[in-house]
Amino acid sequence: MTPSPTATLPDRPAAPTATPAPVRALALAEPLPGFPGHRAYVLVAADPSGRVFWLQSVAPDGPRFLAVPAAPYFPDYAPAVPPGACAELGMSEVGEAELYCLVTVPDGDITAATANLRAPVVVNPVTSQARQVVLADGRHPIRRPLRR
Repeated sequence: MTPSPTATLPDRPAAPTATPAPVRALALAEPLPGFPGHRAYVLVAADPSGRVFWLQSVAPDGPRFLAVPAAPYFPDYAPAVPPGACAELGMSEVGEAELYCLVTVPDGDITAATANLRAPVVVNPVTSQARQVVLADGRHPIRRPLRR
C-alpha cells in the first residue's frame, strides 16, 4: 500500500530549485508493463517540496504509482538509456530528460521504501512525452532503498 499524499521521505537532499507544477500531463509512448490501455497520465506533486509525486492514470479506474525524481535521491544515477528511446521522445540524449523512479512502500512502511532504478520513467520536459525504459545492463537494482 502506498502512503498518503502528504507523506515525505526523510533524510534526503534538498528539493530541486524549480518549483514543480502541481499537475503535469504525460503521454506515454507505450503503456507501463502490466497496464495495457493506460497511456495518459498526470504527474501530481504529492508534497510541496517536489520530491514525491503520484503518477496517476487519467482513467477513473486506472493505476496510480508513487514516483520520485531520480536526481535528488540518486545524484550519481546515470542509466544507459538506449538512443532509440530518447529519439522516440524527441531528445538527442538522456541528459535532456527528466528521470523518475517508481517507488514501492512495503506494508505502508515509508522507512522501507525502495525505488526501481532498473526501469526509470524517462520524460521529455519540453513535450511531456514519456516512456518507462527497462534497462538491459543490470547495473541498477529494482529495489534500491531511499534511505541508507
